Amino acid sequence: MTTYRSKTAIVALCATAVAATLTGTAGAAAAGPATAARGAAPALAWTACTHTGHLDGQQCAKLSVPLDYADPAGPHVDLAVSRLPSTRPAARRGTLAVVPGGPGSSGVQRLSQKGAALAGQLAGAYDLVALDPRGVGGSVTAECGLDAADRRLTTLRSWPGADGGIAENVDRSRRVAEACAANGGAELRSFTTINQARDMDRFREALGERKLSVWAVSYGTYVTAVYAQKFPQRTDRLVLDSSGDPDPQRVERGWLANMAQGADDRFPDFAAWAADPARAPEGLRLAEHPDDVSPLFLALAAELDRSPKPSNVPGLPLTGTMLRQAMQLALYGDAQFPAFARLVRAAQLPAAVPELPQELAAVLPDSDAALMVGVICNDVAWPENVSSYEQAVAADRAAHPLTAGMPANITPCAFWKDAPAERPTRITDRGPSNILMVQNLRDPATPYAGSLKMREALGSRARLLTVDHGGHGVYLGNGNACSDRTVTAYLTTGERPARDSVCPS
Repeated sequence: MTTYRSKTAIVALCATAVAATLTGTAGAAAAGPATAARGAAPALAWTACTHTGHLDGQQCAKLSVPLDYADPAGPHVDLAVSRLPSTRPAARRGTLAVVPGGPGSSGVQRLSQKGAALAGQLAGAYDLVALDPRGVGGSVTAECGLDAADRRLTTLRSWPGADGGIAENVDRSRRVAEACAANGGAELRSFTTINQARDMDRFREALGERKLSVWAVSYGTYVTAVYAQKFPQRTDRLVLDSSGDPDPQRVERGWLANMAQGADDRFPDFAAWAADPARAPEGLRLAEHPDDVSPLFLALAAELDRSPKPSNVPGLPLTGTMLRQAMQLALYGDAQFPAFARLVRAAQLPAAVPELPQELAAVLPDSDAALMVGVICNDVAWPENVSSYEQAVAADRAAHPLTAGMPANITPCAFWKDAPAERPTRITDRGPSNILMVQNLRDPATPYAGSLKMREALGSRARLLTVDHGGHGVYLGNGNACSDRTVTAYLTTGERPARDSVCPS
C-alpha cells in the first residue's frame, strides 16, 4: 500500500490507497496465446536512461499498449519501462520485475533506488526490469483540473473536521469527482489495476520472456496477485512484500479502513522510541513512559485543532490534521521518527516555528492527484450514501483516536461518474505454488491482519514469512537479515520455507 513520488505512493495507498475480471475480447487475450487478441507487443528500443538518479548501465524505453484492451486495434499509449541487464550472463536464469506501490509510485525510479542493492543480492541471476504504471512518471498521464487547495495531501486525504464533521469532505469529494469526469478522459478511465496487470504481461511479451519473476511491494502486491490470477502460467518466482486484504468487494476502500488498525499496531514503536532516555540529549524525548506518548499526541492535536500554529510556510499553519498526517507518514519507517519528534516538540514550544514536512507543504501536480483518485475509484464501486460515512467516521474516531476517522471517511469515489468497467478479481488458490509473502507484524499501511486475508486467499500457492518488525516494506528495507536472506534464497535458488515461518526482530 514507498522520494516524493515514493511518498505519493504511500499517500495513494493510504488514501485508498482491485482488479477486474477479463471479459469479452480481453478475456480471450488472457485465456489464449499472448498475441491472440491484441497483436504482438513491439520490440523495445533501449537507450541509456537520463532521469535524475539513474544507475550506471540502466536502460530506458517506451512500451506501446492499448488504451483499452477490449479495443486492441484502437488508440495506444506509451509506458516508460526500464531494465538493468545482468552483468553475469552465465548466471542469469530469467527476468525479475520490480513492481512499485501506490497507486502512484514509479517503477523506473524504484529500480534506480533499489537496483544496486538488488543486483548485489541476486548476483546476476536476473535482468531487473520495471515500468511506470499508467498515470505515473514517464507513462501516459491524465489531469482533472483540480484547484491547488484540493491537491494538498491533507485535502486529498479525507480528514474529518475537528468535531468529526464531514461536510467539507463531502463538498470536496463531489467537486473532485466532477472535475475528473469533465477533464480526465479515456486516459483516466483506463487507470485500473487490471490494466496494470495486462500491461505487465505485454511488457513480458516485449521482453521476449516466457515467464516473469516479481518483487512487488505494497499496492504492487495486489497488482501482482491479480497478474498471477489472470496469467498463472506466465509467472516464475513471486515475492509479495507487504500485502493488503484482497477482498474483491472492497479492495482499496478496505485498505484505507484497515489503516486505522495499522496506526494502532505501529504507534507503540514510536512511543517506546520517544520515551527512551537516549532521546534526551537531542531534546527529542517526549515523555518518561511510552504509555504517556499517545495521550500527549492526542492532546496536542486537539490543541492545534483549536489554535493552529504558524509554521515555516507562510499562510499554512500547523493544524491538528497536519500533525496527524505527519504522524501517519512517520510510522512508515523508524528513520522518520526523529523528524516527527522534532515537529511535535516545535508544536509544544511557544517560541518555536514548526517546520512542515515537504509532503504537507507541497501542492501535488494535478496528474499525481488524478492518478491517486483515479485507480481507487475506477477499480470498485464505493457506497454513495453520505450518512453511512458519517456513522462510520463517528465509530472509527471512537475506536481509533490516532487516525481521527480519516480511514472511514468519504472520498471522491462516492460521487464517481463512471461505474467500474469490470468486476474486481477474486484472488484464489488456483495456480502454481510459487509465491513467498513477507510481512512486518506492525505495518501502518498494510496491517498484518489484512495480510493474513491475502495469505488465506492464496492458500497452498503461498508461504508467509512474518517479520517481528515495525514499518512498511520488508526486503532490503528494514535491515532484518533473516527476511533478506530468505527472500534472496528463494529468488536465486527457488528454496522457499516449507511452511509459514517467522523472523525475529
